[in-house]
Amino acid sequence: MTTEVARKGSIHRKNIEGFERLMLEQETIDIPPVHHFSKGLYARELRIPKGTIISGKIHKYENLNIMSQGELSILTETGVKRVKAPFTVISPPGTKRLAYAHEDTVWTTIHATEERDVDKIEAEFIAQSDMEYLEFVKMIEDKS
Repeated sequence: MTTEVARKGSIHRKNIEGFERLMLEQETIDIPPVHHFSKGLYARELRIPKGTIISGKIHKYENLNIMSQGELSILTETGVKRVKAPFTVISPPGTKRLAYAHEDTVWTTIHATEERDVDKIEAEFIAQSDMEYLEFVKMIEDKS
């Protein structure tokens, strides 16, 4: 695991973070996740309304994402990509996204875990900032 994703395309990352700060100053809507559990898996499903701009979380590990409905324009560290369901992607660790929903969209992120407490899952898999992610990467590298 490296810090490459957090640093790669830094202009796009700075744009994502700047836009996210502007979004937080505006009126926001709540998009409650739907949680699904099965043996060894946790799936976090978001139902994103058409016309919504959403920012993603920073994941500590690579994860599987499935867009089963809809169409998004997604800005990541590597630029903008427009995708339409069905769409599946494995995101590398440290990825940060900003997306615009052209249609009502269903996006599901899947993590391998036996845990069923959502707060504990988030603490294990999500970094709250780039600094937290970089500290996590350093801790992992120091252990190996």
